Amino acid sequence: MGTFGRKIVGSGADEIIKMLNKALADEWLAYYQYWVGALVVKGPMRPEVQAELSEHANEELGHAKMLAERIIQLGGTPILNPAEWMKNSNCGYDEPKDEHVLKVLEQNIKGEQCAIETYSNMLKKIMVEKDPITFHLVRKILEDEVKHEHDLQDLEQDIKMIK
Repeated sequence: MGTFGRKIVGSGADEIIKMLNKALADEWLAYYQYWVGALVVKGPMRPEVQAELSEHANEELGHAKMLAERIIQLGGTPILNPAEWMKNSNCGYDEPKDEHVLKVLEQNIKGEQCAIETYSNMLKKIMVEKDPITFHLVRKILEDEVKHEHDLQDLEQDIKMIK
């Protein structure tokens, strides 16, 4: 932990660590949802959907790494037990019981919309003046989540045009 790096954040560091850990739980669950979805998805444009889901899974894993590193920089401990992910998650996890491409895309769009809302709310609470490093990290992740939603909705629209 960088003591001066935490000092500039001030008394709000513990609250920020808690928010970051909740987001970390979301990112791990999103990673798994994308990863497993890419394995089981069936239907039209399956290779394209699999490629997009796999790409998003890797990006969610990258988000988890960034969040965990920031938690440690602030003197916190990232969630260590995967059983805690569901308990701490903002967005949860949708098991892909229906493997049709449209259902899997719908579930992941819902997850991205939750992530967009979560990160938007975090930005409002953190503000650039309070913790500029976390603010910019969260802003970058939010940009990715907005792009993910757009990519998934484009795929969904293309598949619906096939019918």
